[in-house]
Amino acid sequence: MSGDATPGAVGEGSTRTRLDRGRGALGPALELVHTGRAPTRAVLTAELGVTRATAGAVAAELEALGLIRVDARPGAAAGSQGRPSHRLEVAEDGPVALAAQVHADGFRAALVGLGGRIVATAPGCETVDADPAKVLGSVVEAGAELLRETGRRCVGAGVAVPSAVAEPEGTALNPLHLAWPAGAPVREIFAECVRAAGITGPAFAANDVNLAALAEHRHGAGRGARDLLCVATGHRGVGGALVLDGRLHTGSSGLALEVGHLTVNPEGRACHCGSRGCLDVEADPLAFLTAAGRDPGPEVSLLQQANELIRDHQADPGVHTAVEALIDRLGQGLAGLVNILNPDRIILGGLHRTLLDADPERLRAVVADRSLWGRSGGVPILACTLDHNSLVGAAELAWQPVLDDPITALAHT
Repeated sequence: MSGDATPGAVGEGSTRTRLDRGRGALGPALELVHTGRAPTRAVLTAELGVTRATAGAVAAELEALGLIRVDARPGAAAGSQGRPSHRLEVAEDGPVALAAQVHADGFRAALVGLGGRIVATAPGCETVDADPAKVLGSVVEAGAELLRETGRRCVGAGVAVPSAVAEPEGTALNPLHLAWPAGAPVREIFAECVRAAGITGPAFAANDVNLAALAEHRHGAGRGARDLLCVATGHRGVGGALVLDGRLHTGSSGLALEVGHLTVNPEGRACHCGSRGCLDVEADPLAFLTAAGRDPGPEVSLLQQANELIRDHQADPGVHTAVEALIDRLGQGLAGLVNILNPDRIILGGLHRTLLDADPERLRAVVADRSLWGRSGGVPILACTLDHNSLVGAAELAWQPVLDDPITALAHT
């Protein structure tokens, strides 16, 4: 920890002793504030299991690092008793992470602070080149421009891509909807672009739905879940992710939860994986537009076209039938996952969130009827709540080293 704190700043007694004891608590304390689980110093003290003085020293050090703010004039809530506790919140003018997302209909860059707050975004691009280096170079430059405009310190960068990303190599194994070559070294290319743009800090790459699940678990609809299943379809295809005890479950090599290739209609459409009737081609925006008898137009994204059609589905019998068909296919896939994974919560994103909103009872009934665990009480199925959750999740990758060890991580940025 830095030596900026003084005895008057952290209370009586041996300040240095408290700081030394608290150094190991800096990362856990920052994560508690980052995820909103420690809104006050009293809660921080209880969650860390330390003395009030040590918690005060830890909070003061995180404030000195420019990561959080400690309210110097705490106010007691109405009807409360005892000494009011100092409120804790992330620093609004603190460091940021560069977040990027690439999908079938374009790409976008943003700056994301602690707490999952999107500080600034660059205008999205709607053209994705078949050369990943060109795309990643463009999105990093857009992020670098945001950093120049805002003058923010950057802790690192993360990119979300619609492909399984193998670990530890960081290669995109199946970026089919991007027309990128299989096995493209996405993390390596992204890191080179980050360094070329003069941005310090580590660079990461991961699957977009994995990152959406991570963001929702920390800041959105998945907060508080122990075993969280996320299933989503954005622009093309279907993805899934599982968060266990606060950590993404990515399997032995980063390829876990490729739920898009669950068969939900054996006589259905041919899938690019070589099978037929996979969730990937039976429950994404293109599948819905096709089922509804609509020819996709080039004006807006497939996701936007599908969402707009679903929101008015009661007015058109053909669209209503298509909504029911996709809900049934999605429910069948979710039921199979519930039987295997036994999650305590399911969250749905993209088009699946819109389908849930259109007829929540039908979807929940399909899952309950087809899953053994569902019949014993049902698993909560909720809509994702964060805007741009894959972007926020990409930033979480870059923030993780800071959450693990704030002093060491910030020393390298």
